[in-house]
Amino acid sequence: VTKAFGAKPAGGHSLWISLHGGGGAPKQVNDQQWENQKRLYAPEEGIYLVPRAPTNTWNLWHEAHVDRMFHRIIEDLVITGDVDPDRVYVLGYSAGGDGVYQLAPRMADHWAAAAMMAGHPNGVSLEPVRNVPFALQVGALDAAYDRNRIAAEYGAALERFREADPAGYVALVKIHEGKGHWMDRDDAAALPWMAGFTRDPVPGRIVWIPGGAARRSSYWLALPDGAPDAPGRIAVSRDGQSITIEEAGTAPSLLVRFDDRMLDPDAPVRVLQGSRVLHEGPVPRTILTLLRTLLDRGDPHLAFPCEIEVALPAP
Repeated sequence: VTKAFGAKPAGGHSLWISLHGGGGAPKQVNDQQWENQKRLYAPEEGIYLVPRAPTNTWNLWHEAHVDRMFHRIIEDLVITGDVDPDRVYVLGYSAGGDGVYQLAPRMADHWAAAAMMAGHPNGVSLEPVRNVPFALQVGALDAAYDRNRIAAEYGAALERFREADPAGYVALVKIHEGKGHWMDRDDAAALPWMAGFTRDPVPGRIVWIPGGAARRSSYWLALPDGAPDAPGRIAVSRDGQSITIEEAGTAPSLLVRFDDRMLDPDAPVRVLQGSRVLHEGPVPRTILTLLRTLLDRGDPHLAFPCEIEVALPAP
């Protein structure tokens, strides 16, 4: 179910994917929550899309098929709905908030910003939202499943991440005093805040934790065929013509992709891990690499003509 708001900007509509609550409940309960979500928020501009969760399980918004579904929805609407791929937002309430906690880091390179309302993180790490402005809101009286306490802890974690990495981890954290699980729509303040952000498809630093349903690429990084699905935490940064692999878990190698937005491929490019030089030299642009990365992601802003595979020493 979609509804359009405002006039279309020159670069295309924004897209707001809004996740309903419910969860492990009878179909009619989730259907009612879906109907409620359709009228819960209204962005100033953009296509407001409210999908019905494919299942009625407790984790209805973070099962493996959801990633594939949203990737396809975004790809299709970029092509057919004139959506700007750099202005795609995800938000959700209650069980939908659970989903945002999971999907914002898991699909980080899809989002311009994310907003979690009244959900539970179920132990997920928010480190991969380094480049995704993240709004976190819970009622101070929302004690079921310790949502209020855990939300405050996650807000403090985001603050620590930002102190250590001031160029990332933009966050809006509100624990609404006097509010329970229902925040009387005060949480809608997240939407204009989110609208102020646009995705950077080539950020200067990436923190990525592949695994589970996560895709095998994130921004300008990817796992090569044969690499384990869940190698652990990967952190890579870029400065001028140098790319530094800070951490790569157990990955035996890593694909690094780039183009002229990031550096000059015709000049020597260095890939480092500590003091070790893993690659040094120019990298050719090829139409095959551009086509392959475009087909892989279906996102014109995440298609790259240059790619190198760097072998990594065993941890």
